[in-house]
Amino acid sequence: MNSLKEAASLHKNVPPDWYFQSIRRNVLQRYWHNMRFREVKKEIDKAKSVLDIGSADGLFSHEIMSKTKADKLIGVDVLQSSVNWANKHWRTKKMEFKLGDAHKLPFAESEFDAVFALEVMEHVRSPKIVLKEIKRVLKKDGYAILLVPTDSVLFTIIWWFVTNFWWAKIWDNTHIQSFSKDNKLSKYAKAAGFGVEVDRNFAWGMLNLVKIRKIK
Repeated sequence: MNSLKEAASLHKNVPPDWYFQSIRRNVLQRYWHNMRFREVKKEIDKAKSVLDIGSADGLFSHEIMSKTKADKLIGVDVLQSSVNWANKHWRTKKMEFKLGDAHKLPFAESEFDAVFALEVMEHVRSPKIVLKEIKRVLKKDGYAILLVPTDSVLFTIIWWFVTNFWWAKIWDNTHIQSFSKDNKLSKYAKAAGFGVEVDRNFAWGMLNLVKIRKIK
């Protein structure tokens, strides 16, 4: 099974409009995602061309678009149902959504000023390959913002509870990578040749935000 089919199978239970609907229906979801995007926005610079990996229903792509003031944002996701929903809902020429595999991005070299992968890297088979692809499609001096759970004790407890007994059952067994204190994402980024500009935790230590830049 190739990585795209594997990822699609892993996330087959995720509804196409998951974030759009859950934020409206679940006050805890709304609080969590508003908090995480408030922190992400602090690190966003303007960019003309933007790639959002793991764009899902496009809700956060829309936030990225608003903050970067981009002329064009392309979102890629492994679920065709999410891609279809996003294209139908966000009717703007400035945003386009496509089926795509983070391990083999369907774009030319140096195509984007900025790349986002928000709570994506914990779902991929090879973070090293994904970072290599991000570097390939970024322009020189372009930046990427990555967000992952830290798998701290607090996160692990909450994640186990919500995936076993509450609203997040659809995400059970979808985290196939762990970025703990001894396996930090910034280490992967440095090894891939990126300059690390930001590496900080928030949400009571449960989320790790890394901002990296293509320096050569």
